[in-house]
Amino acid sequence: MQHKRLIFVTNDDGYASAGFAAAVEVARGMGDVIAVAPLTPQSGRSQAITLTETLMLEKMRSEEGLEIYTLTGTPTDCVKVAFDHMLKGRRVDMVVSGINHGSNSAINVLYSGTMGAAIEGSFYGIPSIGLSLTDHSPEADFSAAKDISRRIIAAVFDAAPSLDTPFCLNVNIPALPHEHIRGIRLCRQCRGIWREEFRPTAAPDGRISFAMSGAYTNYEPDAEDTDEWALANGYVSVVPIQVDMTSYGHRPALERILKHCAEA
Repeated sequence: MQHKRLIFVTNDDGYASAGFAAAVEVARGMGDVIAVAPLTPQSGRSQAITLTETLMLEKMRSEEGLEIYTLTGTPTDCVKVAFDHMLKGRRVDMVVSGINHGSNSAINVLYSGTMGAAIEGSFYGIPSIGLSLTDHSPEADFSAAKDISRRIIAAVFDAAPSLDTPFCLNVNIPALPHEHIRGIRLCRQCRGIWREEFRPTAAPDGRISFAMSGAYTNYEPDAEDTDEWALANGYVSVVPIQVDMTSYGHRPALERILKHCAEA
């Protein structure tokens, strides 16, 4: 008897977001779906976990081949509760996180709750994909993003038996009409940083509140192998993500420095 695929879906924009509904729609066309999404928006939470508060899980929808829950926690909390409690003993074939409202390219991968959940899913030995559309609008058009997401998910399913784990992809889709998207490119993460601007407002009690905005500085705007270049030129960017943050390039110099420390 052929195994029916089971796909776990989560996101960081919250249960009510259009992107979450789009991800569930895509996944449901490819297998059974269990989804756990944050009850409220959790953008920018990275891989934060809840340690000091009680998490509340609530079933929102249940029908043949589909269960949707909300959790009063972060995207990574959603993954942990699902795999360490709800899905124990069950074979899950893929984790899909998104579809995020807004880009998670370049340094954003470190801040993104969407990618935090996808990375966490990969820790369980399951192919995991974070999906993002470069449109922050709550009314964003996900039609092209859904089609491209289906194609990438299907390709990963086909390749799954040969993939080493942990396996995680960061997929960003430009907010363009389908016919204007030029293709899908395998990329690397662009080097760059965010610099924030804080707008202070004095409160009557003397405290100061801040509203934050910012701008991204691309350190390599002419490099044509980065995710930022791909998106700026109408391509879908696909970046394989690893979690080993060791700076191997600094090891030789540090070996010399620490040797001198030991001899001092």
